[in-house]
Amino acid sequence: MAKIKNFFIKVGQWFKRHAPTKRRLIQIYTALLFNANLKGIVSGGDNIIYTGAVKNICSPGLNCYSCPGAVASCPLGALQNAMGNSDVRAPYYVLGIIGLLGLMFARTICGFFCPVGLGQELLYKIKTPKLKKSRYTRILSYFKYVLLIVMVIAIPAIYADIPAFCKFICPAGTSASALQLLNPFNDDKYGMLGFLFSWKFLLLVAFIVGSIFIFRFFCRFFCPLGAIYGFFNKIALIGVKLDRQKCIDCGMCIQTCQMDIKHVGDHECINCGACISVCPTKAISWKGEKLFVKKSEVEEEVKAPSLTAVLESGTTLKTAEEVSGGNVVAESANSEVAANLSVEEDKPVQKSAAVKAFNKRAFWLQFSAWALALCVLVASLVYFNFFAPTSPVVDKLLGTECPEFTFTTVYNSKGAGEGDDKITEINTAEVTAQGKVLVLNYWYTSCGPCVAELPAFNRVREEFGDDVMIVALHAAGFVSNSEIQKFIDTTKNDGVNFWSEYSLVYALDTDNVSYKALGGSSIYPMTIIVDMDGVVSFTKHGPVEEEDLKQELIKAGATLAH
Repeated sequence: MAKIKNFFIKVGQWFKRHAPTKRRLIQIYTALLFNANLKGIVSGGDNIIYTGAVKNICSPGLNCYSCPGAVASCPLGALQNAMGNSDVRAPYYVLGIIGLLGLMFARTICGFFCPVGLGQELLYKIKTPKLKKSRYTRILSYFKYVLLIVMVIAIPAIYADIPAFCKFICPAGTSASALQLLNPFNDDKYGMLGFLFSWKFLLLVAFIVGSIFIFRFFCRFFCPLGAIYGFFNKIALIGVKLDRQKCIDCGMCIQTCQMDIKHVGDHECINCGACISVCPTKAISWKGEKLFVKKSEVEEEVKAPSLTAVLESGTTLKTAEEVSGGNVVAESANSEVAANLSVEEDKPVQKSAAVKAFNKRAFWLQFSAWALALCVLVASLVYFNFFAPTSPVVDKLLGTECPEFTFTTVYNSKGAGEGDDKITEINTAEVTAQGKVLVLNYWYTSCGPCVAELPAFNRVREEFGDDVMIVALHAAGFVSNSEIQKFIDTTKNDGVNFWSEYSLVYALDTDNVSYKALGGSSIYPMTIIVDMDGVVSFTKHGPVEEEDLKQELIKAGATLAH
């Protein structure tokens, strides 16, 4: 019995030593809460992204809108989208949300609520040699402000359809896409990969490798969202604060911190609270704690560690200037610390009845908070995985009347009608009113599957003749209009005919208005078939086989010409 008892004691001690901290539990909780659509991660096909009303809300941390598990929007993506529309309307809503989050939490969001930050910290736990912080990493930490100005603000404001950071750098969406590619249900998506995904995948690998050797590699050097929240650190309601009257400039807080801070609570501080427990004079505490704890409620004496205990621990006492990499070193650092530390040995503190009562209330308060949080998480998981809509709007359009759009065609389009050298306009309602079946195919020049399927669309168009009009709508924001025209005029996709000789109508989807209205969800190509009555009869994300296209056109009322 004694051996069994000792075994369970050892197991309990092991779990106690390896139990996650409260901060880690909060990180895991928020990662699950804002990615509660687990069926989007494990399922396949097109209908994997949650599209309900909650998507209009921004999550606090970096969490890609298009991630299959995401149930809320990313504030950084929303900001880029708002900057892209700043010439139409001021982005007050997004700026207000980010400002509110900043004023409440600032970079506490980075330390507690960001799933990307959690991933980096877990990668850093891999046992390898680590690159410690230095004055060089501190200089590099300012690079994220360059990305904020250029990729998040300038480029989206100038080029409205290019959310530059999300499109070219952000690892959140790429990691979710890579995870989807591991799903055997999505093997048909491999053909859609191109240069852009390859570039972002290489960046993702670099961020992963960097995070193994450098603490929060992406967070410290590349994350513009952390840069934004850093502006609010000093004035936020929640975070860490330093009492200068108690501080003895020992530098232990800066030594302990793995971020590139110069002092507690500056713009690089993620408010993780690691410095609170190492401060010998208890000069560091949480902002906002007086909202929950009144000083008069607890009369517990708090003593600083004795000088003997500090010196015996082997800790080198340094000034803040020395630790932060500056040139100023106080020669009498240890003597100053000695003057401020207690020379008496620590004595056990007797807990009064008030302290015991307070601890009891604190326990039940924490228990109630975690119980409520667990109920919210379970309810979210049940709702988003069993009841919430995940189908793109494109599927909901089946059997409904197609919205009316007018498209501007490209020069030299054989199928455009009169005037091969003119720009003409195609109206969807007018086409169907003429007794034709309309095919809208959304593509772009660097999309491999898009380019590969258009010759088949041209063959089908020739077989059905005037009963069918196929409009190849190029997505906005990928290349310039002149590049689109050059591609059409100079490319022999089938090795015989130039694309300009096809019987397709090449048009531009200005600002991707129709693509979004018809349920486009960042997947190309997308095909919509509208029958002669103007009703949507077929929708498809991804390539369409030639024979399938023929059958769907016949169902829509078209007749083979030969």
